[in-house]
Amino acid sequence: MSCSETSAALREPLAATATTASRWLLVELPGAWERDVADHDLPPFDGRRMLLRRPGRRGPEGAVFVGETTEEGGRLVQIPSLDRLESGDAEPVDHPLVLVCCHGRRDVCCARRGKPVFDALRDLPGVWQSSHQGGHRFAANVLVLPAGIQLGRVQPGEAPAVVASLLEGRIPLDHYRGRTLYPAHVQAAEVAVRQAHGLDRVADVRLLSDDGHSVELAVPGGSVTCVVEVGAGPFLPQSCGAAPEETPSFRVTF
Repeated sequence: MSCSETSAALREPLAATATTASRWLLVELPGAWERDVADHDLPPFDGRRMLLRRPGRRGPEGAVFVGETTEEGGRLVQIPSLDRLESGDAEPVDHPLVLVCCHGRRDVCCARRGKPVFDALRDLPGVWQSSHQGGHRFAANVLVLPAGIQLGRVQPGEAPAVVASLLEGRIPLDHYRGRTLYPAHVQAAEVAVRQAHGLDRVADVRLLSDDGHSVELAVPGGSVTCVVEVGAGPFLPQSCGAAPEETPSFRVTF
């Protein structure tokens, strides 16, 4: 059984599993990728570096994007080339990027489950295949930037409706792993509050304070204070062929 099949069979929660990052360097590199992004010739960057490709794309290759995720949504720009990363020469991108992890050399689940989802979305603007996003066992994974919304277990047949909701500023809560600008315990609190109150608009929930245990979130009409307890979850393989490891579990009360 693959890592994604095992995770789904055990009903491992998606909440609080999103990658943690708020700055992004996205570089188009057609063709096959090495297992690790670090094996490619990318410049140092204070944030997450990822590779992109869009099979069959027409136009000049080598697109480079820099993104920043914030509470308000964030900012995304395109720069002419990697060697001008620090030049300040950038054009704002006025639409989100929808990234589907298809990094098969990193884990077979990402290719097997990610590519059909990409194919279901490929006619939409801003949709790319991406390198490893984190969380092979939740494939197919979808990341929307610059908002930093990460989804898991997206199926091809539902992918267009899922992305349509995202582009309208709504989060498909059944697939929601969390927002990448938050650490895991804050992701757990945010997802729990959204699910309890049916708050699916991106702007519905905002972090007010966090002391590592108590998390206060702004919601329409007020705020909610959550207590987050971290415990031991099931032993699961993090990727196909890997030995099972203990996963965290989160208990949120408010």
